[in-house]
Amino acid sequence: MRDAMANSLYFGMAISVAAYMFGIWLKKKVKWQVCNPLLISTVLVILFLTLTHITYDEYMEGAQYISYFLTPATVCLAIPLYKQLEMLKRNKLAVLCGILAGVVANAVMVFVMCLLFRLEHVHYVTFLPKSITTAIGMGVSEEAGGIVILTIVSIMITGIGGVILSESLFKLFRLKDPVAKGLALGTASHAIGTSKALEMGEIEGAMSSLAIAVTGLVTVVVVPLIADFI
Repeated sequence: MRDAMANSLYFGMAISVAAYMFGIWLKKKVKWQVCNPLLISTVLVILFLTLTHITYDEYMEGAQYISYFLTPATVCLAIPLYKQLEMLKRNKLAVLCGILAGVVANAVMVFVMCLLFRLEHVHYVTFLPKSITTAIGMGVSEEAGGIVILTIVSIMITGIGGVILSESLFKLFRLKDPVAKGLALGTASHAIGTSKALEMGEIEGAMSSLAIAVTGLVTVVVVPLIADFI
C-alpha cells in the first residue's frame, strides 16, 4: 500500500490538495485565526509522510506540479489592483512610503536578529527575503548564497504568522483604513497575507497585491547591496 501511494505520479499533489481542503473546512468550522489552512495542511502532510514512511523525494515527485501554478497565481493578483487603479493614484505617495518602510523594517529586524543570535552571513542572506513571495524569494536567496530551503520555511512562517496575528494587531493599533491594512499584509506577509487581505475586502486585496510586487522588486535590488553587512 505504501509503495503504491509513493509511486503514484500525482500522489504528492493529491495529498497536499486534500490536506488544504480539510484546512479550509476546519477554519470555517471553528473560526479560529490559528487554524490557517496552509498551516493545517503543512502539519497534516508532515504527519502523514512520517506515519507512512514516505520520503520527501517520493512525495515531491507529485507535489512539484503544484509549484507550476505559483507564478501564474501571483500574476493574477494584479486583477484587483487594476480595479482599484484610481485609488492607487490618489494615494501613491502614502503607498510608496508605506511599502518602503516595510522593506526597511524587515531588513533591520533580520540584521538585529542575526547580531543577537550571532548568526553567520549565510543565515543573514537566507532570512532577508522572508517577506517576499516564494517565487521571488527563492531566486534572491540562491543568488546571495543563502540556504534556499530555509528561505522557503522562513517565508511560510512569516506569511502564516502574519495572517494569524493580523486582525489582533489591527485592533491593538486601531488600524481601520483599508489601504493601510492591505499594504501591511502584502509587505509583511506576501501572497499568504494577500489571501487574507482579499477576504477583508477588494481595496485591501488590491493594495496587498501591489505591496507584493513592489516589495519583491525593492528586495531584489536591496539584498545585494546589504548582503555583506554580516
